[in-house]
Amino acid sequence: MKITKHKEQKATKGSTEYFTGNVTIDSPFANDRQNSYSGAVVSFSAGARTAWHTHPMGQTLIILSGKGFAQVKGGIVQELEVGDVVWFAPEECHWHGARSDSPMVHVAIAEAKDSSVVTWLEKVTDKEYLSK
Repeated sequence: MKITKHKEQKATKGSTEYFTGNVTIDSPFANDRQNSYSGAVVSFSAGARTAWHTHPMGQTLIILSGKGFAQVKGGIVQELEVGDVVWFAPEECHWHGARSDSPMVHVAIAEAKDSSVVTWLEKVTDKEYLSK
């Protein structure tokens, strides 16, 4: 058994290369030799969001607080709320983030393939974000 105490974890600010707005990432469990998956608790301020991206083995999101959006490339923007669980299929191009009037926190879980968990693409434009 391995326990990582919350006070031992260090949050990082989401890179402006991959996120729009204020995003904080806590990574309580990471891919290591014992497992092939990793997870993070991601906090988005109102209006903050990811860039378009894919995951080689897919991604699961669990919405913990607030309200948000998610979209698959070519699809419509979907609303997210507390308790929702989202599954993105392997290599499915998507983005997710908070609504403009509410922050959002979610757990994100993804599995690595060939040491890669995510491929980042272009940023989501304001027009795409507001296309609801």
